[in-house]
Amino acid sequence: MNRREFLAVAAAAAPLTAAGGKPNVKLGIDLFSLRAQNWTPLQYLDYCAERKVQVVHFSEIRFIGGLAPENLRAVREHAAKLGLEVEIGMKSICPTSKMFDPKEGTAEEQLGRMMEAANIVGSPIVRAVLGSADDRKPGPIEARIEDTVKVLRNVRSKVLDHHVKIAIENHAGDMQARELKMLVEEAGTDFVGVCLDSGNPLWTLEDPHLTLEVLHPYVLTSHLRDSAVWKVPQGAAVTWVQMGRGNVGINSYVRKYIELCPGRPLSLESILFGPRILPYWDQAFWAAYGNARASEFVRYLKIAESGKPYRNEPWETKDEAQREREALDESLQYLKKLTSGA
Repeated sequence: MNRREFLAVAAAAAPLTAAGGKPNVKLGIDLFSLRAQNWTPLQYLDYCAERKVQVVHFSEIRFIGGLAPENLRAVREHAAKLGLEVEIGMKSICPTSKMFDPKEGTAEEQLGRMMEAANIVGSPIVRAVLGSADDRKPGPIEARIEDTVKVLRNVRSKVLDHHVKIAIENHAGDMQARELKMLVEEAGTDFVGVCLDSGNPLWTLEDPHLTLEVLHPYVLTSHLRDSAVWKVPQGAAVTWVQMGRGNVGINSYVRKYIELCPGRPLSLESILFGPRILPYWDQAFWAAYGNARASEFVRYLKIAESGKPYRNEPWETKDEAQREREALDESLQYLKKLTSGA
């Protein structure tokens, strides 16, 4: 190893600290990481406090136990006692998404309830999503984006009155970075931003580093996890893995995030299940990606070509709750070491 190679390796392994050796980022846990636990919101808070994170991200209503004011006040009080910040979220706000639940009212009504809940619980944001990869088929996704923008514009004055922001996630293969950027800018950057997920870009044929490069000016919060990507006869396979086990350059991603999104939470969302196949050799597959750019797809191909089949996980276990905790703890330990040298 020559001097230049040595310095490159040393830089990759060096902890990310601010002056004085203190961590330069707020760490958090997205409670979707613990979805099989079936705990109360206070139990979730206790668990996160034991792991010495700063932010607890209740990404779905089910994790916070409902929107009753007395419940939300109890969560706020307990979080304050533990020294934790709270973020809350919901699912789809696109009325034409396959994921949207009209039984809960219009998208505007659902967002209105969430804004009120955010104020009570002390959350600066409401995380929401457009939908999933299913909304690209038959598409076009631009129509779903337009519908979501209309909803957001309809609630703009209410969002501003509540002094919160709506953080739209790049979720489950629904939007590439340029598409989400378009949504945010058309809705209005004064009240809409991004919940940046590092794992979901791989479901949209996108390098997560590119996603960060495009969306970092709009980031309000995040979901972080590592991914493994490799070539298969149909195209590429993607699976989400514990931090440090993937091949997407997650260390570099974290470094860029801290630099480009200073002060924004870095919250782990640990998800483990079997590989998703992206059959890009099938011409029919591209119907969902009519506006994909070759220069961006090449970056994705390079990641796939660098990977090897990932077979280290049993994809089903008898005790999924224990498996969740172990996977999250492994990733959290890795992230703490990376960001603070602990």
